[in-house]
Amino acid sequence: MTEDSDLPEGEDPDLDGPEADAQEGEARAKPAKAKRPQKVFTLVVEVGRKPGDGLPDKSTGAALMCYASGVDEEEAVRETVAILKQADLAPLDVSGYGTLEDRIKAGDEIDGEERALMQRALDENSVVVAQMTPFFD
Repeated sequence: MTEDSDLPEGEDPDLDGPEADAQEGEARAKPAKAKRPQKVFTLVVEVGRKPGDGLPDKSTGAALMCYASGVDEEEAVRETVAILKQADLAPLDVSGYGTLEDRIKAGDEIDGEERALMQRALDENSVVVAQMTPFFD
């Protein structure tokens, strides 16, 4: 085996011409995708009635306070709606209240229990339903 000292370090001496150019181009064409960090968003989801939804008999629907993880609020909303549908609930409307930082900036007081639920949603990359308030006419 001979050494070829004219080649830059890391270059394969067996590849030259178009093959080398193609291999080099592939490496440059796929930049490493930076992983966006998960955040936890506070959402209030209004749900209507659906057979088997588990809501109280005479209620007309409910509001659910949820903590949902996602890289952005849109993803958190999509995941929350999908999970609630799997649980036989009928999501009608979603209101977002932002991340923990957003809520603190807005002047909200967040107690330790609420922070723990937010951390659980982040740790489990999940949706945590923290409170359910049924609606009655």
